[in-house]
Amino acid sequence: MKLASLKSKERDGILIVVDRSLTRYRSAESIVPTMQQALENWEAYEPRLQLMYDELNRDNNQGNLLDVSALASPLPRAYQWLDGSAYLSHVERVRKARGVEMPPSFLTDPLMYQGGSDIFIGPRDNIEVNSEEDGIDFESEVAVIIGDVAQGVSVKDAEKAIRFLMIVNDVSLRNLIPGELSKGFGFLHGKPPTAFSPVAVTPDELGEAWKNCKVHLPLISQYNSEIFGEPDAGVDMQFSFAELIAHAAKTRPLTAGTIIGSGTVSNQDRNKGCSCLAEKRVLEIIDNGKAKTPFMRFGDTIHIEMKNEAGQSIFGSIDQQVSICKR
Repeated sequence: MKLASLKSKERDGILIVVDRSLTRYRSAESIVPTMQQALENWEAYEPRLQLMYDELNRDNNQGNLLDVSALASPLPRAYQWLDGSAYLSHVERVRKARGVEMPPSFLTDPLMYQGGSDIFIGPRDNIEVNSEEDGIDFESEVAVIIGDVAQGVSVKDAEKAIRFLMIVNDVSLRNLIPGELSKGFGFLHGKPPTAFSPVAVTPDELGEAWKNCKVHLPLISQYNSEIFGEPDAGVDMQFSFAELIAHAAKTRPLTAGTIIGSGTVSNQDRNKGCSCLAEKRVLEIIDNGKAKTPFMRFGDTIHIEMKNEAGQSIFGSIDQQVSICKR
């Protein structure tokens, strides 16, 4: 199943069902008005939404043409956005460039931070920032949306809570982050609003690519229309999504609609490229002692997409341009 949210005057948008080819949709308002409400009572709404999805895929004459620019994030806002760092090749490279070893605990204890979730931006919305001097960067990731999870959940039971998957642009302002981290209290200004894919998809839509709670497909990043990286999201992922959920729920329950990210997708194989500018710069420092790739400037574009083995887009693409913030 593929669900999305139309932008509307209501902050949580209007829930729609999108066909598998990402060309047509039907409003789900007659069933449930928003994605959040659907998630909170998924067992009741899922059969009717699935029926609408099946009908839409069977009959090409059903529905309206999909305009991705009219879409908000599948969840325009969420009760919680937790982002992990499950690809240790990314973590190790960043630390190596600073001359710091990766602690052995990173192999068993996931990194995770809590990001801002009151505002997400749509897949075609501009990345609005105050200044190029902030060190603007994209981060291509995968994320899951979950149902209610009990405190102390096991990894096995955590897997059952996964409702949907999305791809992500977790925008970072790299030049603001070091000063914030030096205070010992985490990110704030260094993490502006995050963007998610046009649609959220249920795990079954991924077929055999969804295995062991990981997505075994390349995540493609095109920066200014050129391929920047296409690492496989299932390779070198140290912690599965079930493990990330269990980690997040160690000392507190998680509510339906919580989003958990994988962190920047990265492979040990450097030929696969990178999913953010920071990692490319780190590799340049490791190789040559100095970074030469600049961070994003006004007018730069980023395209993030994941395709199945037949070459069909699964989530639709995130296509954004950097612009100055409109106050």
